[in-house]
Amino acid sequence: MNVLDFGFGSIDEQLWQILFLSIRCGAALIAAPMVGGMSVPFQLRALLALAFAVFIAIWIPLPEMPEMMSFAAILAIVQEIIIGTALGFLLQIAFAIPLIAAEQIAGTMGLAIATSIDPNSGAQSGALGTYFGLILTLLFYAIGGHLLWFELLIESYRILPAGSFAVGDVEARDVVLFMGYGFATAAVIALPVVLVLLLVQIVTGVISRSAPALNLFALGLPAGVLAGIAALIIVMPIVIEQFAGLLEVALDRSAALIAISGGG
Repeated sequence: MNVLDFGFGSIDEQLWQILFLSIRCGAALIAAPMVGGMSVPFQLRALLALAFAVFIAIWIPLPEMPEMMSFAAILAIVQEIIIGTALGFLLQIAFAIPLIAAEQIAGTMGLAIATSIDPNSGAQSGALGTYFGLILTLLFYAIGGHLLWFELLIESYRILPAGSFAVGDVEARDVVLFMGYGFATAAVIALPVVLVLLLVQIVTGVISRSAPALNLFALGLPAGVLAGIAALIIVMPIVIEQFAGLLEVALDRSAALIAISGGG
């Protein structure tokens, strides 16, 4: 059925259909890292959700919506929120993994005190974590990840029609497995730099034992920072490759989650 028929239909029913369709989009946009941060006003996110709902109503044949203010409508709204949040949450995990690696590297380098304000959460974040987050964001837009994610959000209305009550079929195991993959990726990113810094600390300790008159902190901290920066420059191609693979797996897991929920 074509929802946007403003000829002689009930305006209240059509507005309810648009609002109902915007619930999944709104939940996904709130959970996703692109527009879900504090830097994006809530009014803009609500406007984007309504705009997506209008286009979805035009493009995709939709089943009958549940009656407004009914128990079926309440269950359908909860389902739409869960589906949208799951789509955004997987991407949010992917954007959080580099921050974990950056915190480990920064703590080993002695840069844990170098913090800045994260524009997404509004909380303090390490300077290296902000740098990694910027690289991941630029890479995400460069490979067209935002377009693929929006396409997946729209396609979810074909696979999981609004109000189809498929929440019970969603497998949380895929989300947990992706989190495990993300932690493994963070370890792969941080391990080379951490090993170099560990070697520097061992050498610094040997030197301080050989020459006790030397100031360990004055020697070790600059050496650790310089060695960490050099190691980051060397392993940066590997880091970017890991970031790209992480984004690809996140989008694949999101598509698989929708397919599993729809019984595909």
